[in-house]
Amino acid sequence: MTDPERVEKMLQCVEKVLSYCAGQTYDTFSANSMLVEACVFNISQIGEICHGVSDAFMEAHPEIPWFEMYGLRNRIVHNYDGVKLHLVWDIIAGDLEILQKDLQKIL
Repeated sequence: MTDPERVEKMLQCVEKVLSYCAGQTYDTFSANSMLVEACVFNISQIGEICHGVSDAFMEAHPEIPWFEMYGLRNRIVHNYDGVKLHLVWDIIAGDLEILQKDLQKIL
């Protein structure tokens, strides 16, 4: 998979999470296990996909938090201290729209 293809797949995951959570609050999000699982899965996918991006591409796009996204993926997949729903929600509510815009700029 090429770097631009990876960016497109990451963008698709971001857009899924944003659409799933439109109009949600932390309380409605955390009370809906299906929504939580769908979002956590897609966020972990973002981290997995970004792990294959070339070093040169990462260096050319330092505005993308490549290592943080992969680190979050590791925390989710390996369940270090359990998945913190407040952290997931903060990412959804505060970071994903910025990531979406930055990924769109790359494409």
